[in-house]
Amino acid sequence: MNVTLWIIQIILAAGFVFSGWMKTIRIESSKKTWAWVNDVPKSLVVLIGIAELLGALGLILPWALNITPVITPITAIALAVVTLLGMLFHISRKEYREIGVNLFFIALALILIFGRL
Repeated sequence: MNVTLWIIQIILAAGFVFSGWMKTIRIESSKKTWAWVNDVPKSLVVLIGIAELLGALGLILPWALNITPVITPITAIALAVVTLLGMLFHISRKEYREIGVNLFFIALALILIFGRL
């Protein structure tokens, strides 16, 4: 079970690193890839990206270093909430194509939360 949870942690962290990177460092590319980025203040997009990058660290480092490992499932809860809010935002904009990715990451986060608590 531990190996499975580590795989989930790595997949989640990689997804949030990619998403956070696109929202902070590659914001111009994000505007071409995601239509919603053009309709939201740049500072909010960057803030979400920073939260995702920090969340990716919180998924891996506490458990890997055995320093307050309870932070890992707490981080997964926070990222699941961020993803849920993003999904609701996409639904409000009728961007249904984006919802599948959100559901996938919420499901992985829930598995991680219950597996690590």
